[in-house]
Amino acid sequence: MDKLVLYVGNKNYSSWSLRPWLALEAGGITFEDVVIPFDFAAGNPKLREISPTGRVPLLIHGDTKIWESLAIIEYVAELFPQAGLWPAGQQDRARARSYACEMLSGFRALRGACPMNIRRKKQALAVSDEVRADVARIETIWAEALARSGGPFLFGSFTAVDAMYAPVVNRFDVYNLVRDPTTLGYIERMKAHPAFRKWEAAARAEPWIVAEDEV
Repeated sequence: MDKLVLYVGNKNYSSWSLRPWLALEAGGITFEDVVIPFDFAAGNPKLREISPTGRVPLLIHGDTKIWESLAIIEYVAELFPQAGLWPAGQQDRARARSYACEMLSGFRALRGACPMNIRRKKQALAVSDEVRADVARIETIWAEALARSGGPFLFGSFTAVDAMYAPVVNRFDVYNLVRDPTTLGYIERMKAHPAFRKWEAAARAEPWIVAEDEV
């Protein structure tokens, strides 16, 4: 089989890169990880050389290019069904995909006000009612899924839907947005996952620093 090459952006900031990277890493799938750092002034021209959209993430598998985070996850889930990236049961899979698509298309207020920043010093942020509504909906999703599965992750074992919500774990944590014990417990379990910790360590080691609130 041709090797999988996943192109990602800065690991400190690129929430969409984190999602498929985490799914592959947590799924035990072998892949090459290539970081193309953002040029914050004008964009990195290397992105246009490899990606049809000029963005990351991008997965290359032989002659095939797959872009967009959820499409990449679906592709590798089909290649490696043994990785268990989606729940085994049909109804659970449908629910997991619904949650994943809701993350894909929604929560724009939260994403706009609280960008992912692994190195950000934890500090509360005053947010709008729209952001609070996004936070409340995500907490409802997490509580509902955890109650059904019994945890420790949204569908019991780690799946693609946990990967899709992983950037929210960082946002809730560093912007100090939540207080609910169920939410906080899930955040701590996600942060403790070996794949999440590997990404975090790489993010903290990156030389590209642009935000004043980093430590």
